[in-house]
Amino acid sequence: MNELCRLSATAAVALLKRRKVSPLDLIDAAAARIQQTDPLLNAIPTLCLERAREHARRLMQKPPSDPPAHYLYGLPIAVKDNTDVAGVRCTSGSRIYADRIAPASDIVVQRLESNGALVIGKSNLPEFAAGGNTFNDVFGVTRNPWDTRMTPSGSSGGAAAALASGQVWLATGGDFGGSIRTPSSFCSTVGLRPSPGRVPRAQKQPFSALSVEGPMARNVADCALMLDCEAGAHPLDPMSHPSQAGSYAAAAARPLKPKRIAFSADLGVAPVVDREVRAVCKAAAEKIAGDGVLVEEAHPDLSDAVKNFLVLRGAIYIARIGPLLEKHRALLKPEVIGNAEFGLSLKLSEVVAAEIAHGELIWRVARFFENYDLLTCPTVMCPPFPVETRYVEELDGVKLEGYMGWLALTCALSMTACPILSISCGFTADGLPIGLQVVAPVRSEARLFAHGAYLEQLFGLAGRVPIDPIVC
Repeated sequence: MNELCRLSATAAVALLKRRKVSPLDLIDAAAARIQQTDPLLNAIPTLCLERAREHARRLMQKPPSDPPAHYLYGLPIAVKDNTDVAGVRCTSGSRIYADRIAPASDIVVQRLESNGALVIGKSNLPEFAAGGNTFNDVFGVTRNPWDTRMTPSGSSGGAAAALASGQVWLATGGDFGGSIRTPSSFCSTVGLRPSPGRVPRAQKQPFSALSVEGPMARNVADCALMLDCEAGAHPLDPMSHPSQAGSYAAAAARPLKPKRIAFSADLGVAPVVDREVRAVCKAAAEKIAGDGVLVEEAHPDLSDAVKNFLVLRGAIYIARIGPLLEKHRALLKPEVIGNAEFGLSLKLSEVVAAEIAHGELIWRVARFFENYDLLTCPTVMCPPFPVETRYVEELDGVKLEGYMGWLALTCALSMTACPILSISCGFTADGLPIGLQVVAPVRSEARLFAHGAYLEQLFGLAGRVPIDPIVC
């Protein structure tokens, strides 16, 4: 069973397609792995194994007659616990919704299941996906498989921890200010923040280019395969658009060396970057240059990105949390209350100015990519930190502003509307993973996967996850 759990998603799907294993075999393997590892991690607190087995039996009794190339043939996956799966508990990590059962499945779940995925459980997250440390008052703390004293980050922390420990082969994530990318960095997995509209979503807030759904996996090829299953236009999401011609998985199967890339240790927005993070990411850039790629220290002008991100995020939180403040204030964590109250304090003129500045930033970034194939930088300003630390307040003696201060590198890039991969590029002296953000022009996910596959090969860290949690 453990050997099945060590397989990549691509390899597991190949076995399913040839009927060397059955979907029920993989469900059993995942269930055994969760039973073995989740007491240490708390990555998938809600299971729906019988629902998955019923779905598997239907697939086995009536397999599709003409499945697409990316069909998953009954591969078990995890779904983040703020995304509805019909008939399954969905809490959003909040005591307000602790007993809520989802009446219907979200768009992304419908699409994944129609492409042969089996949902076996819901991955843990911080309350209402707010914050970069996965803990809540419903299920408690999720721990990092690389060192169970550490956080896997958030908000898709349960998803990344589940992947890194072999509990599932693929997992859904959502990314607003870095919620796919930071857990991918902290757990040495791969996550994609797609261009807005690439993956359709049921909007539970004002239509925005900031909050997106995206795939999480153990390597670039698996991440691309999952995007093939998720992407495409949907009538319920007017921001969604058709997939690019061809397959993302096919693009990832053809690694492509970029000609010219930009590297920045801080994007001009991070007040400080941990010394080891800076050194590991710089060494990665030097390795790329040593392979014949022109690497230049450069970045687009993102000087107003974080400030305007926080304004636009605050406005969205009025819709997300504002209605809950009056009725359920006592049940909300302080950071969620603070987000909503900040939004309510904003003037209309401030929000409009941030929207205008957002558009101007996107134009600047588009012009930047006229000269570069990729932009690269650290995913997070620091390595994984202890689970008891709610968020990083100070780094190398520099005090950070607010509970989002340590996420400046991901927040700033959320404003670009560009597709962004986080891939592992090295480790600290203590063996904790460090991720590199790889950014490509808007809507160029196929090219990003091809470049990402090249970088993954160059770094030699594809699928390097602990599987067995490390208890220190």
